[in-house]
Amino acid sequence: MGNENTVLTTADARHLLRRTGFGAPQAQVNAWGMRLTRGQAADQLLAFPRRVFKPIGREIDDRHNSWIRHMITTRAPLQEKLVLFWHDHFASSNDKVGDPVLMGNQNALLRKFCVGNFKAFLKAINKDAAMLEFLDTVRNSQDQPNENYARELQELFTLGVADYNNSRNYEQADIVQIARAFTGWSYNRKGVAVFGDGDHDYRTDHPERGAKVIYRTQGGFGPSGADFTQAPYNSAGEGPTEIDGVIEIIFAHKDSDGQSTVARYITGKLFAFLAQPYPKRPAQMTPSQRATLKPILDQLIHDSSFDTTWNIGALVRAILVNDAFYATEVAANPQSGFGATDPKSVKWPVDYVVSTLRVLNMRLRGRSAFVNGGDFRLISDQLNAMGQVLFEPPTVFGWNWETAWINSATLLARCQFAVDVISARGSGNRNFHPTRLINLALSDPTAIVNAVTDALGVTDQLTAADQAAFINYLTDGGTQATVDLTDVDTRNRKLNGLFGLVLQSPAYQLH
Repeated sequence: MGNENTVLTTADARHLLRRTGFGAPQAQVNAWGMRLTRGQAADQLLAFPRRVFKPIGREIDDRHNSWIRHMITTRAPLQEKLVLFWHDHFASSNDKVGDPVLMGNQNALLRKFCVGNFKAFLKAINKDAAMLEFLDTVRNSQDQPNENYARELQELFTLGVADYNNSRNYEQADIVQIARAFTGWSYNRKGVAVFGDGDHDYRTDHPERGAKVIYRTQGGFGPSGADFTQAPYNSAGEGPTEIDGVIEIIFAHKDSDGQSTVARYITGKLFAFLAQPYPKRPAQMTPSQRATLKPILDQLIHDSSFDTTWNIGALVRAILVNDAFYATEVAANPQSGFGATDPKSVKWPVDYVVSTLRVLNMRLRGRSAFVNGGDFRLISDQLNAMGQVLFEPPTVFGWNWETAWINSATLLARCQFAVDVISARGSGNRNFHPTRLINLALSDPTAIVNAVTDALGVTDQLTAADQAAFINYLTDGGTQATVDLTDVDTRNRKLNGLFGLVLQSPAYQLH
């Protein structure tokens, strides 16, 4: 059994860097493996400066490209990975918001709180202009209540429909009452949330709607439930403080085991994102998966005190030092392959693109951002074809993860991106320079294959069949005993092609 004081193996370091960043540079793997403990490595990853980057540009495509460029060059990849996670969790799309400024502001908010206090995070999201627009809080009035935000606040952001025993966490009546708390909220021209007292639902305006009480049947509050206008959840009574009172009650909600529902739900989703490819919500899991996860989640919550401090950074650290995080690490013996019993995580399209460009030390070209080779397609079009466009998640549920990323069309798009990458020729950092990554003195085909797969960080993920196929390609079916990389034509034909094959391989789609 390992813990925060366990020294990373080389394989551990590679696994950690893959999951918490974009690729695993061999130099960093070598610097961390057999040198740092799990805790030291996690602390380094989490020690990023709290600078607030905000994607810029007049159009949403400009902001999309601004964020992609930032991910390619950032020195804090874990921060960006977590911003991606929260972008999926608090999914908002510019298709409905229709304002790049508001989407950029929300992105900065996600970055500000990505390892902060989760309760404060929720209270800020309540008043985020893009969220107010996307989930119709601005259309939630006392005369015409809109329940969208009240529903998703519980179903997607905090509790989940059901807990880890598949017991319901809330009822329709709770949605109705919470919607009342959010009446009257909108935002001004500067994107700042404002409260309209005249449009807020007060008890005296609608006495037929009853008391502002929630969770009479769930949450451990008893048949009297909890009133979000009263102490201890809200001492200021009715009005603008009601939305904070709702959050205080939700964070006090207990599941059917008497444990913090919010803590288990968020821990489970973060664990699935960083560690193992489980479904991202308990309601999507099998009974066996829920039973397996519960003790792991409870240990992570205990180790991080997440159910009392709500410190996201502490929770992330607890995940990164836990044995369960390393359970999906590639087997030490590469000849064993991926192994049906060892689930691996499919790279998100953004991860696939950004990690490739980072590992190859490439940059995008032009304001419109495209790979400088092949079909010269815009990176936004490339990602759209792969199934992910930033600032435009498909639904309020975010994107579907894991195998949902891969089908015949999206896999073809990944392959086309790989072709464009290796076709980006010429000088400058926008282009592909394999000679900067490979020792041209190598001539043994096996050594060349290993050098390429080392550079791309997948040597440990290859089966014997994978390696044999790459060698077969490099040697024209075994007819060449050596390969002369000092020859320009050979490099352009074989070395570039080998990089392309590895980028298109099943191993490279996983981490």
